[in-house]
Amino acid sequence: MLRYSDMVSNCLERVREIMPWDLVDRMKENPSLMILDVREPGEFEAMHIPGSLNVARGILESACEWDFEETVPDLVRAREREIVVVCRSGRRSVLAVDTMQQMGYADVVSLKTGLRGWNDYDEPFEDGSGVAVSPSVADSFFLSGVRPDQTSSHERS
Repeated sequence: MLRYSDMVSNCLERVREIMPWDLVDRMKENPSLMILDVREPGEFEAMHIPGSLNVARGILESACEWDFEETVPDLVRAREREIVVVCRSGRRSVLAVDTMQQMGYADVVSLKTGLRGWNDYDEPFEDGSGVAVSPSVADSFFLSGVRPDQTSSHERS
């Protein structure tokens, strides 16, 4: 049986990652760069990188193809465009990049450390209304929310 961490590790054999400071450079060098945020809509609404596109991981495959209710035309047309996929910690984005590569996306990478790392690098966020998110709000958003009953040590008791 594969665990989530095993699945991510397996994908890392095929997926490229970049660090937050590399993304800052790429954004300056390539204004047409697409930042694809694969978190859930509520997470995206709370805060995201300005200019990013939200397509939740759960509908990614159909969003990348024509003829589905979830189709996102800008994403379907971006198969040859440079894309950086982001999520909270850099795990969902690795799985998303692996899927997108299989679907023919030529230049897609994952943000290593995810938006937590972006925040640690003191880069800006905005909320769903386009309002800048303060660093203290961003810091609290990225605190771990794992409850004791969600840990493997709880299972052993």
